[in-house]
Amino acid sequence: MSVETGSGTEAASVPWATSSALPASRGFLGLGARRRVAVPGISEVRGPAACMRRDALFRRMLLVADVVAIVGAFVLTVELARRPVQLTWVGIAAVPVLLMGAKLTGLYDRDETLLRKTTLDEAPKLFQLATLAALVAWLAGGLIVQGHLDRHEALFLWLALAGLLVLARAGSRAISLRISPVERCLFIGDEVSAETIRSKLSGHGGVKAKVVAHLDLDKVAPWSTDTFSEARLAEIRDLARTLDVHRAIIAPRSADAGEMLNLVRTLKAVGVRVSVLPRLLEVVGSSVEFDDLHGVTVMGVRRFDLTRSSAAFKRAFDLFGALLGLLAISPLMIVIAIAIKLDSPGPVFFRQLRVGRHGHRFQMLKFRTMVPEAEAMKEALLHRNEAKEGLFKIAQDPRATRIGRLLRRSALDELPQLLNIVRGEMSLVGPRPLVIEEDQRIEGWHRRRLELMPGMTGPWQILGPARVPLREMVAIDYLYVANWSLWTDVKILLRTVPHVLGRRGL
Repeated sequence: MSVETGSGTEAASVPWATSSALPASRGFLGLGARRRVAVPGISEVRGPAACMRRDALFRRMLLVADVVAIVGAFVLTVELARRPVQLTWVGIAAVPVLLMGAKLTGLYDRDETLLRKTTLDEAPKLFQLATLAALVAWLAGGLIVQGHLDRHEALFLWLALAGLLVLARAGSRAISLRISPVERCLFIGDEVSAETIRSKLSGHGGVKAKVVAHLDLDKVAPWSTDTFSEARLAEIRDLARTLDVHRAIIAPRSADAGEMLNLVRTLKAVGVRVSVLPRLLEVVGSSVEFDDLHGVTVMGVRRFDLTRSSAAFKRAFDLFGALLGLLAISPLMIVIAIAIKLDSPGPVFFRQLRVGRHGHRFQMLKFRTMVPEAEAMKEALLHRNEAKEGLFKIAQDPRATRIGRLLRRSALDELPQLLNIVRGEMSLVGPRPLVIEEDQRIEGWHRRRLELMPGMTGPWQILGPARVPLREMVAIDYLYVANWSLWTDVKILLRTVPHVLGRRGL
C-alpha cells in the first residue's frame, strides 16, 4: 500500500493479516518518533487515546467557562442592584442545574465531532439557556435571591448571562486550541479533495489540524468489510496508533455507499473520530430537515429562493442596519470626504458598474482610494496581479493614494455602500457583487447566486476575498443563497468585524 504523508510518499507493504507486522519505529512512514510539545497528559499517548484526551480538555474548559459566566452574571446583577440583594443557597445550587441543562442540549459534546471549533453557531442555544435562567430567577421571587428582582434587573441578568456565556466559551476555545496538540488527520479519498482539505485546515481561525497521511479510497477495501472481526479492529487500531491519527476525513464516491458505511463503522469502533465530505451538500447545503420516516432517515431539502416573508425580513433588517449605520458614521464620512479632496484631485466617490440581483446592473459606491487614471493603468499592472481566476488585486497597489491606502487597509472605503443598501441595490450580507467581466465567467447553476441582493460582506469576505479563487467564491455564494437565514446574516456580520480589524476569521 502506498501511503502519502506530509513528508512525501513512501511505499509500505502493510500486511493486514497480522497486527504485529506494523512497526512502531521511525522507519514506518517516518512518523513514529515525531514528538510534539503539548499539554501534559495528552502528548505522552498516541492515536485515538490522545484524541479522547484532547476532547476531554475542550469539555472541561467549556465547563469552567460556563461556571465563570453564570457566577459572573449573577454577581454583576447583585452588585449593580439599586438595593441590597443577595444570592441564596438555592441560587448557588442552581449553577449545577444550568450546567446540566447545557449538557442536555449538547453544548459540551459538539467539539469532538467538529474540526472547526466555533462559538457563534451555538449562540442560539446559549441565548435559550440564558433566557430560561433569567426567567426562573425573576419568577422565583426570593427563592434564588434575597429580595425580589425587578424587571430591569432580570433584563440585565439575561443580557449579562447571554453575553458572558458567548465570550467565556469563545475564550476557552481559544485557550484550548492554543495549548492542545494539533489534530492529526488521515485523509481517505482522491488527491483533489485532499488538497482542498489541506488548504482549508491552514490559515483559518478555530482550526488546529493537519493532514498527516493520505490513503486512496481503493486501498482501504479491508476496512470496508461488513464482517466484524476483533483481529481486524486490532490491526486498524495499531495502524492509527503508529500514524498517531486522531481523525479520519473521508471523501466518498457516489456509488459505494455500503462500503463507506462499513468504513465509518470500523473507524469509529477503534476510537478514531470521523468526518465525511458529503457531495450532496455541495448542492443542497447544510440547511436540510431530517425526517424520520418510520426508521428510515430522509433529508428534506429547503426551497432555493426566499419566501415573501423571509425576503421582507431580510430587507427590513438591511434597511434598519443601513440607516442606523449612516446615522452613526455620518460625521466620519464627512471627515473622510474632506481628506480625499485635500489629498488628491478627483471625485470623492468611486462608482463602478456591478452585476446585482437577477443580473441587473448598478453603480456600486466606494470612497475613491486611487488616482483618477487608475483604470487606464490596470493593463500595465496585470503581471503583478495576486488574485486568482479572473479577479484583480494587488496588495501594495501603486495606484492608491495616501488616504486611499489607509481607507483600504481599514475597509472604510466600503462605507458608501450603505447608500446602495438604502436604494435597494445591495444588502448588508449577500453574494459578492461582481464586475461585468467576472460575472461573464460564471456559468451553469452557480448563476443562481444572483437570486439574492449582492452584499457589502458575505461568506467570501470572512475567508479573505484575495485568497478565494473565483470558482470557489461563486460556489460559496451559491450555498449561502441555498442556506439563507437571518441568523446566518448576523453571524457573518459578527465574523466580519474581527476580520476587518485583524484580517482574520472568528
